[in-house]
Amino acid sequence: MIEQLISLSLRNRGIVLLLAAGLLVWGIFSIRASKIDAIPDLSENQVIVFTEWAGRGPQIIEDQVTYPLVTNLQGLAQVRAVRAASMFGMSFVYVIFNDNTDIYWARERVLERLNYAQRLLPAGLTPTLGPDGTGVGHVLWYTLNAPKLDLGEQRALQDWYVKFGLQTVPGVSEVASFGGFQPEYQVTVDPTKLTYYNVSLPQVLAAVRQNNNEAGGRKFEQAGVGYIIKTSGYIQDVATLENVPVLTRPGGVPLRLRDLGTVQMTGESRLGIFDHNGQGEAVGGIVVMRYGENAD
Repeated sequence: MIEQLISLSLRNRGIVLLLAAGLLVWGIFSIRASKIDAIPDLSENQVIVFTEWAGRGPQIIEDQVTYPLVTNLQGLAQVRAVRAASMFGMSFVYVIFNDNTDIYWARERVLERLNYAQRLLPAGLTPTLGPDGTGVGHVLWYTLNAPKLDLGEQRALQDWYVKFGLQTVPGVSEVASFGGFQPEYQVTVDPTKLTYYNVSLPQVLAAVRQNNNEAGGRKFEQAGVGYIIKTSGYIQDVATLENVPVLTRPGGVPLRLRDLGTVQMTGESRLGIFDHNGQGEAVGGIVVMRYGENAD
């Protein structure tokens, strides 16, 4: 059989060479068109639902957030399994679909069910979907090299400039930031002063919330020129927050926030730090590739 095949090939050298050249061209084209992944995507076809409830323990997260979401997501079409994890301040629900299910169809089904399930959750909580990427879609980890900036300034640079720039790259699903400090205004009230002035903590929260927004007015014309009225009430610095009136005392004297405690600009509480090669803390991000994209 082999001798006949060799003999046939020798008698038809032109056809054999033509077929070999065609296979070579087809192979080169296939290599150039093939998607490149450092790690083959063997992960499950899943949609992640993330809910944050700051300051709550794992048990209350499980009872009031995770359990209602899991029981409502189990009845979706093409769902193979629903898994969940509850931890301090966070709830994760993993909805596993069949392998042949379109991921964006699956995300739409999950969103539809979340619109119904949200009414079962505590007020103010909004579940969100994770990125449309896979567990092996972390195509790039990077850190910022800015020694002249502190960790808070580096995190602000990452969150407001670098992150948004990378998210415009085709095929990128999400850019997750890590490390550094997220700046925030911290108000520390004195319980003794609250009792002395007969002020409750909800009153303090309401005063800060009401004095940190903008409101629109109407337009009026004068001498043929139109003017638009608006109020600019966003808090810009510590001094503005300190002067927020909480209530008015007898005689028209306002009780300000600084009279009840201290206000400072500080970093948000962290659950961990990021160390770069043992050289100290750093700020960076993770670029997550979208489903079905090319990592080249």
